[in-house]
Amino acid sequence: MMNRLLRPIALLLSLLTAPVLAQPMPQKAWMLGPFVKQNAINPILTAKANSTFFCPVRRETVFWERKDVFNPATVVRKGKVYMLYRAEDNVGKYNGTSRLGLAISTDGLHFKRRPKPVFYPANDSLKKYEWEGGCEDPRVVESPNGVYVLTYTAYDGDKARMCIATSKDLVTWQKHGIAFDQYANGKYRTTWSKSGAIVSKRIGSRMVAQRINGTYWMYWGDQPDLRVATSTDLLHWTPLEDSTSTPIPVAKSRPGTHDVRLIEPGPYAMLTDAGILLIYNGMNIAQTGDSSLPEGAYAGGQLLFDANDPTRLIDRSDTYFIRPDQPYEIDGQVNQVVFLEGLVPFKNRWFLYYGTADSKIGVAVAKDAGK
Repeated sequence: MMNRLLRPIALLLSLLTAPVLAQPMPQKAWMLGPFVKQNAINPILTAKANSTFFCPVRRETVFWERKDVFNPATVVRKGKVYMLYRAEDNVGKYNGTSRLGLAISTDGLHFKRRPKPVFYPANDSLKKYEWEGGCEDPRVVESPNGVYVLTYTAYDGDKARMCIATSKDLVTWQKHGIAFDQYANGKYRTTWSKSGAIVSKRIGSRMVAQRINGTYWMYWGDQPDLRVATSTDLLHWTPLEDSTSTPIPVAKSRPGTHDVRLIEPGPYAMLTDAGILLIYNGMNIAQTGDSSLPEGAYAGGQLLFDANDPTRLIDRSDTYFIRPDQPYEIDGQVNQVVFLEGLVPFKNRWFLYYGTADSKIGVAVAKDAGK
């Protein structure tokens, strides 16, 4: 018989490893879910102390994923899940330059990493934007001709700038520069921009960028409302602006909710039968937001836009469908964070990958209706 003193400890351990169902059913019929956190194996990726890389900018060997790993993007390729993830070293004035690693899984849960980063700051034309904060927070889709299109954040220590890169194999990348650089004589070159979620269509297990009315669309931004941009080639983007040359908000933060502070795109936006579905990250302010969440907590919601007019918001989740509630989500480099960024349909399930407290990576799983 178990000692009475050990029973509370055993109960606590069972709670921490049990699957967490954020809600018994999706709040609304068009939403994905319900997602179940895989607590028995979460976090699925953590920092690795002995991974080395010769940094071409520092001109020295660094432990490139020693500090933290988080905020992953995922695609299914050749029957496997490929994960691009943000990794930080622990050197420099920011105590961590970010690079992108690549890990591969046959089951969506257990990943094998490549020993070196596949995307990083170098002595190239983007160095002045990427150094020494680094290359952060990837999101990736396929182009119609099978090329992977990456949106990522270049951070120089002062401003975040959304940039574009492409690859045929997720290993070798070509940088194309700031997403909005050619618009209005480069006026966005000196402003804050990040988090590009390109509207895509599901083709089997692939997410392929899809034109709407002859144009590609992308949701972006985080300060504090969601914005939208268009492109003809997936490389050069035009922010939609109003008559005062200000980016048009297409979804706004809401008082009394988990997204009162900001709305930031999660993975790609996806065309569904109901419309364009976008999973997003909301940030809470306890005093004016959701009193059930701590100050500064990041939790996930879902938005639905018109499939023929991506600027028109049709519906949105009333509250969060996933929140920080595990120790590694509550305590880390940035406390109280579940940051959703990777999503794939794989083996008849949806795998939703997220950064935990800007320190580790977790996964939640839902049934795939096959739509």
